[in-house]
Amino acid sequence: MAGPLLEFETEMFLSLFGSDGLLVAAEGMGIDRILLQFMRVYSEQGSLVLLLNTTTPEQEYLTEQLQVEGVTHLPRTVTSDVQSTERYNVYTEGGVLFVTSRILVVDFLTDRIPAHLISGILVYRAHKIIESCQEAFILRLFRQKNKTGFIKAFTDKATAFSSGFCQVERVMRNLFVKKLYLWPRFQASVNTALERHKPEVVELHVSLTPAMRAIQSSILDIMSACLKELKRYNPTLEAEDLSLENTLGNAFEKTIRHYLDPLWHQLGAKTKGLVQDLKVLRVLLLYLTQYDCVTFLNLLESLRSSQKIFGSNSGWLFLDSSTSMFVNARSRVYRIAESKKKLKVGAEAEKQKLPSASEVKRKLVLEKSPKWEALTEVLQEIERENKSSEHEPGRVLICASDDRTCAQLQQYIRHGSDRLLNRLYVRTIGKRDSAAAAALELDSHKKGKGWSKKGGKGKEPAQKKPTKSTKRTSRPSLTLTQMVGKEEMDEAAAMGSSGDEDELMDEDEGEEEQLKLDLSSDAYYGVLKEPLTVIHPLKGCTDPHSLTRVLHEVEPSFVVLYDAEVSFVRQLEIYKASRPGKALRVYFLIYGGSTEEQKYLTALSKEKKAFEHLIREKATMVIPEEREGREDTNLDLARSLEPANATTNSRKAGGQEQPKEPSRVIVDMREFRSELPSLLHRRGLDIEPVTLEVGDYILTPDTCVERKSVSDLIGSLQSGRLYTQCLSMTRYYRKPVLLIEFDPAKPFSLMARSDFRHEISSNDISSKLTLLTLHFPRLRILWCPSPHATADLFLELKQGRLEPNAAAAQAVTAESDMVSESSGLYNPGPYDFLLKMPGVNIKNYRALIKNANSLADLTKLSQDKLAEILGNALNAKLLYDFLHNVADVPAPVQKAKQTSK
Repeated sequence: MAGPLLEFETEMFLSLFGSDGLLVAAEGMGIDRILLQFMRVYSEQGSLVLLLNTTTPEQEYLTEQLQVEGVTHLPRTVTSDVQSTERYNVYTEGGVLFVTSRILVVDFLTDRIPAHLISGILVYRAHKIIESCQEAFILRLFRQKNKTGFIKAFTDKATAFSSGFCQVERVMRNLFVKKLYLWPRFQASVNTALERHKPEVVELHVSLTPAMRAIQSSILDIMSACLKELKRYNPTLEAEDLSLENTLGNAFEKTIRHYLDPLWHQLGAKTKGLVQDLKVLRVLLLYLTQYDCVTFLNLLESLRSSQKIFGSNSGWLFLDSSTSMFVNARSRVYRIAESKKKLKVGAEAEKQKLPSASEVKRKLVLEKSPKWEALTEVLQEIERENKSSEHEPGRVLICASDDRTCAQLQQYIRHGSDRLLNRLYVRTIGKRDSAAAAALELDSHKKGKGWSKKGGKGKEPAQKKPTKSTKRTSRPSLTLTQMVGKEEMDEAAAMGSSGDEDELMDEDEGEEEQLKLDLSSDAYYGVLKEPLTVIHPLKGCTDPHSLTRVLHEVEPSFVVLYDAEVSFVRQLEIYKASRPGKALRVYFLIYGGSTEEQKYLTALSKEKKAFEHLIREKATMVIPEEREGREDTNLDLARSLEPANATTNSRKAGGQEQPKEPSRVIVDMREFRSELPSLLHRRGLDIEPVTLEVGDYILTPDTCVERKSVSDLIGSLQSGRLYTQCLSMTRYYRKPVLLIEFDPAKPFSLMARSDFRHEISSNDISSKLTLLTLHFPRLRILWCPSPHATADLFLELKQGRLEPNAAAAQAVTAESDMVSESSGLYNPGPYDFLLKMPGVNIKNYRALIKNANSLADLTKLSQDKLAEILGNALNAKLLYDFLHNVADVPAPVQKAKQTSK
């Protein structure tokens, strides 16, 4: 399916094969094909290669490709299903292995993996390799134990290196590589190879309707007003990043959160509201060009009535631009008879409710999407060309942004726009008017079909020439490389989507036989058989390679890009270049002069600037000779100035010095998702990974640490889980510790000063923490501004103390009644009861335990003996009186009892 490599792909492979490094390619340039070639080379018993950072669907796809090509020693996956005793055998069988990061860290630390036998490591999505992730820890452990194996990394996200100081150099440092290989789309050999066999490209610039243009203008005006307010409340924000142009880009929300996240909990409600408003307005812009008029209006009306989205801070609802937006959005769907129509302006318009059928008569307009008509024109042209051709009819692939758009296009092609829009109206806005809904439902069955199975037309007018609203451009060269991907629809789908298209699809089952393609159920929408036409989403499939599968299985002669996505555009280029003898025509539909057009131009510019930045950085980068870590001179591999097995206990017993023990920390398996184990290992501590039921880190036989990030702390306090964890720690360890670890990128404060209250509230985090410390007096709380500070603190807490025992730590469970070494001290029932008695506190309870084996023995002690033990006569009197005085019972109660007798 993948086919042979092109010339520039072979060059990419050979350069990385010859020397370790980081390969950064343009998005969609087939980086998975390069990875597949490496896997093909190392899929043999004589080599052991680990592949990091791949998802399960990607692993299945890569394995399937190798199987198709006849590879016998296929890659295997090592997960928790493979027992730890069996994993060594799996490793020694060789080949390429997919291993989960947590298992790989543990196996490296416990020497369960033969590190000296590893041929090398392949790292996918290398831009995500930062110091805090497990993969960076794995690479450091690998290079410490293996000086000869290779490390080769791949990524196609050049923009990921644009933010941050020396980001690409930091990534290369964590990868232990010296070479940086850059392959942008404008690279000479890439351009030459793709220009030699380029597809025919037809661009259709579709015009927005007047109402759509007016709505777009209103939304942009409102966004501009929100940005001005945001800058007014936060003058420190960069003005360049908060431009209206950048607001349209996919990365805007990441940018704004980058600036505001460190201060988010200290920001006022007004600023948070403005950020939320900008998020909502971006979704509205997306819906305007992506979906039909009914879906857009339904979203708009539902957002206005939603108290969760629009609170008192959303002042833009009362702007004139907002009024204009609502009026124009309604005018696309329906209009009200002139005699009844009374338009209001300003804030009063927002109080205007949708009238019912008894008040006015609403006449439906149901404006068609201009792109639908352009799609009809394209399909008619393809049909005419197939009829006049002497060859077999060319197959058609239609690509749209997401499932929702694909479902709508399927209904439009089958039944026409009238039926589709009427049904959508009945199921959304029309529900408020049952009489109108019934009439429309009856009328919808009288509507003609759309594009029929045999190519006939229903209500859609036949258009032999381009419409006036569509500007057509045919170019011999693939200027399609300038396109960019549409924004993912996760947020949009979560706001205002009603699943109406799914209902329409359910009703249409059995109208025609579905296409039998060997594809996942969510990967395509079969439409026609003659010629074969498939509609496929660009985003949102469970299988990330489903579009690749469709492209190679359908082998279309015509591709219609209803929405453009840069990676697929370049994939089409490579697809055509690898099949030089087959014709391919690509139709590209885009709204001219729209935010959709502006978005792809902006995104293309960002990728180009990212590569230019990387090229400049590569030219000035200073890389030390020992970067690859093949020699011991690389300081990144040094664990500390002292060896890990330094003497930590020099006590003498019987005149003989005790044997030296390595300094170690027992760590719960689940903690390897955090950065702390890696930092502890780097500071010279041996890490012993086990499964702990009580605590996360055991520093000494007496010290148990429960680590919480701020978000974990809040959640655990709310659920009561932290109380249970502290109860277990205080019962079984003399020194229970709660570690609260902050994100180094955020302020070192649990809450803003403005959030503190004069009165205690059960909902305040500070109040809950106070109650926790009152209930567990022995609990110590450590406040650490970053994981680095935590690692330094752990080293200090371990100095001069005994080393923990893994077997003993694992024996402590939340359900166990006692710990064998200290059963008398930590028997939970009497112990808790003792601490609640008057005169007993955390300072004197140990003396009592030494002089009384049980609570019964305690009652036999005299007051003078208690004073001697406690060292305080007042405390002794309080305890003695509590144990020996008869409780005062009110007289009326006694009389009542006597009377009843």
